[in-house]
Amino acid sequence: MTSDKNLSPKEMFYRLALEHRPLFRFEGENKEDFEKWKAVVLPEVIKTLGDFPERVPLNPELMAEWEHDGLIKQRWMIDVGRHISAAFLINKPKKIPKGKKLPAILCWHGHGKFGKEPVMGNDSSEEMRNEIVRMNYNYGHKMAKEGFVTFAIDWIGAGERNDSNKPHFSAVNAGRDWCNLYYLNATMLGMTSLSINITHGMMATDFACSFDYVDKDRLGVMGLSGGGAMTLWSALCDDRIKAAEIICYSDLWAIFGFRDFNYCGMQVAPGLFKLVDLPDLQGLLAPKPLLIDVGVYDTCFNVDGAMKCFEQVKRIYSAAGAFDKLELDLFPGEHAWGANKSVEFFRKCLQ
Repeated sequence: MTSDKNLSPKEMFYRLALEHRPLFRFEGENKEDFEKWKAVVLPEVIKTLGDFPERVPLNPELMAEWEHDGLIKQRWMIDVGRHISAAFLINKPKKIPKGKKLPAILCWHGHGKFGKEPVMGNDSSEEMRNEIVRMNYNYGHKMAKEGFVTFAIDWIGAGERNDSNKPHFSAVNAGRDWCNLYYLNATMLGMTSLSINITHGMMATDFACSFDYVDKDRLGVMGLSGGGAMTLWSALCDDRIKAAEIICYSDLWAIFGFRDFNYCGMQVAPGLFKLVDLPDLQGLLAPKPLLIDVGVYDTCFNVDGAMKCFEQVKRIYSAAGAFDKLELDLFPGEHAWGANKSVEFFRKCLQ
């Protein structure tokens, strides 16, 4: 006797996700359809993030300045919320003509032990050097070498803001994912990890714009994996950002979330998938210039799902009359920064 009974909650959620059709999936054909859709959907999507934390004075403190590989680098401490600070790293070319302002790029990091450090070029240990090589991960360093100012902080749960690295860490919590734990705490207070990180990123951007060599009207954002998620949300929520590069963060939520459990509390908000799928969310960026990196051999975000996502984004950008603002770097590599179009893309969009 056979039975179709299922005892797996994971399988239940996956089947529900496969059947689910988001309320605001884009079905339009032209610019008018797109503009009506975006006007309705974007505010609803932002509502899912919950409350945004209170802003506070930055109270910046310069901790160190040094030269590395032809760049001038600084480490600051800034306050980004009540009871929370962040280490802020900024890279700039060594020689900037007096009075010249440069475009700047917020460089979000993905999941990993070291947070912003390898992204901004910290290669002081073998482990970090290996991470840089494995994922071509030092885009905050390389883009500064190309003439941009780059800056970064850790999102909560990563790098210097990972409580596993703190003296009071309890072995009781060993093995728990801070992304998920912080999400639980945030939602209990009416916020989300996303609303917190977005706010911290915006405050880091406020500080970056205070430097006399940064052109506050030419700002971009880029990030790999979880950093791609933060790139998407930063570009959606901060109108100052003029261009974005989402690196290896394209797929369908039914696949990478429900089937593969390849997401966490820093990427989600209550009821978000009820409203839109990931390609709709990326499409809401239109007409803002967007470069998407997809690794053909990515074992984190499978190329099949990534390209399904991109095709839907392309349809949205086309309907929005912004087809020329969307670019794809489909490269023969793993879960990493493709880097084939980034410099040209940001030079075009920010200069």
